[in-house]
Amino acid sequence: MSTDDERPDEPAVPRTRAELRAAREAEAAAAAEATPGTDADTVDGTPPEPVVEPAPVEPAPVTPSPADDETPEPAITKPPPEPEYTPKAKKRPTAPRDRRFLLALGAVLGILVLVGAGLGVVSLTQGPRITEVQVNPAEAIEASGSRVILTANQSLAAIDESQVTVEPAVPFTLDAAGRGVGIRFTVPLDDDTEYTVKVADAVGAGGGPSATLSTTFSTPSSTIFLLRRDVDGEDKIFRTDLSGEKAEPVFAADKINDFRATSSQLVVSVDEDEGSKLLVMNRDGKEPRELKLPGVGSVGAIQVSERGGLVGYSYSDKKLSDTEGRASVLVTQSLSGDDEPVVTEVGDKEANVFVWQFVPDSAAVLFIDFDGALSLIDRSTDAGVQSLGLATTIQGISRGTYTAIVERLDGSVVELNLADGTEVPLEASEPDYGTAITITPFPGGTLRHVVARDDNGVPSGQAIVRVDDDGVATPLAEVDSTGSILQACASPSGQYAAVVIAPDLADNPYDQMLLPLPEKVETHLLDMRTGDEIVALTGFDASWCQTAPKF
Repeated sequence: MSTDDERPDEPAVPRTRAELRAAREAEAAAAAEATPGTDADTVDGTPPEPVVEPAPVEPAPVTPSPADDETPEPAITKPPPEPEYTPKAKKRPTAPRDRRFLLALGAVLGILVLVGAGLGVVSLTQGPRITEVQVNPAEAIEASGSRVILTANQSLAAIDESQVTVEPAVPFTLDAAGRGVGIRFTVPLDDDTEYTVKVADAVGAGGGPSATLSTTFSTPSSTIFLLRRDVDGEDKIFRTDLSGEKAEPVFAADKINDFRATSSQLVVSVDEDEGSKLLVMNRDGKEPRELKLPGVGSVGAIQVSERGGLVGYSYSDKKLSDTEGRASVLVTQSLSGDDEPVVTEVGDKEANVFVWQFVPDSAAVLFIDFDGALSLIDRSTDAGVQSLGLATTIQGISRGTYTAIVERLDGSVVELNLADGTEVPLEASEPDYGTAITITPFPGGTLRHVVARDDNGVPSGQAIVRVDDDGVATPLAEVDSTGSILQACASPSGQYAAVVIAPDLADNPYDQMLLPLPEKVETHLLDMRTGDEIVALTGFDASWCQTAPKF
């Protein structure tokens, strides 16, 4: 019996090196599985090599042992099966794709550079171009001071007024800086008209070729507001086109004394038993709000300053006697209603005003007090009252010129420059139709209300005459002795005229309003360029008028 510790299941034959290595690996794997807390899947974060079970070894025939210096031939075994573990796929090299991206980016940048250079060359060869135009045509026909702003694609060299033309011709001022060219119209524009603005020989600030900057825009058709009183019902303010076919009421009340219109609002004076109310509302009559008055009393002679955002009126207390109360004081206040009414004072004393007018396109007020003193006060400054001598009446004030037509105490009618106080006589018309009762200025001339008399001095008729700046007179409207002309107004640009006529005075009684007028009143609209009448509408107080009719 052998003393060696032999295993009966092992063949008593020598093992090859492959067999020995496979046996060691199997023992190591078995030990790892038997040891708790050991992760057999990973070693130092590296996926394990696949474990290959050794294939069963066929017993080799017993052969004599080789000599000690010879290496035995390995036994022939079956090839091991393919491992079940599939290693993670490695990322493909990205260097070629990165190179393609860089090449594409470079190509795009190159194209952009070429396009920019091309545009720069085009700009240098074509000169400045317009990139934006700003204009409000609806506002332009309502008030003076509207603007067209041209923006160029580059800063411009200095622009002179001689380079700018407007067709049809309109007076303007120029304000140009950098890329912007602003053309401000000093008078309102005609309605339903196409305007072309050109800036010739515009050059970039850095030099280069010149170009003409040109734009065209069209103004809308005009609308007008009229007041129609009804002795048996409500008084109504209508808005209508110039044909009268699209008239619609926008506000109604029992007793509407007077009203005025701005480009966005209506100001309405309503008579009630306890006194007047002054309302401000949208142009469609909606959202009315009441303005605070200096007290309980009556309001008349309403006017508005579009540029100053003000309403002005003549005010008298309801309780008025020789010892108490205010009579015909001039009051101004903001249309927004966020301030207190201001009573005009001269020498720290409230002035009783006979006649007054806002200076168009400003917050200044021109007035004559009961002593005949003509004064000017600007509500936008603290300059105080400026004395302009004595006068009997203010006929009107021209838009855009700061010039008033006033009648002096000696009966002479002068054109007074409100900026420096200089004056010149108003020239007679050709032909001369005599002394005018009223004179209403408009851009390009005046409307003059004249009375014809027979050999005995008895009025035989009345007429409205259009007088151009060069003095040429053209009759527009006439009535015989049975009727009366109450007022004549021009549209903001002087394109149209509104003539208020009271027909058949013998059978046309006056109403009982604070501003009494005949019950039947017509407004005749005329084209002042041709002299043709457009339409006759029932009502008065056309929104083109700066003041109410005078009786």
